[in-house]
Amino acid sequence: MLRSSLCMQNSRQHMTITMIRSEILWTFSIYLESVAILPQLFLVSKTGEAESITSHYLFALGSYRGLYIFNWIYRYYAESHYDLIAIIAGVVQTVLYCDFFYLYITKVLKGKKLQLPA
Repeated sequence: MLRSSLCMQNSRQHMTITMIRSEILWTFSIYLESVAILPQLFLVSKTGEAESITSHYLFALGSYRGLYIFNWIYRYYAESHYDLIAIIAGVVQTVLYCDFFYLYITKVLKGKKLQLPA
């Protein structure tokens, strides 16, 4: 009896450590995703322009994150659930894209090449 209770206690501790480790890795991946686009945005800023395919790709990535906000709203009202870590990281990523969105809408959608103002 004592042996089985010790095994259960060790099993619970192992599960707790595993859960904590996976939560830390998940949180890191969420935060990493929110800033992973910065090198591309810095490159566009440094060169002052972006190829058409690059600008469309960046817009698609930013739109994905912007549209994800609707998923958070839906889940909050339908499931009474929200994840503060994902919301904060998503808002940070969307804010990082705002300047790019403005340039994309004012230039690329009008048929011009994406060039930053000098």
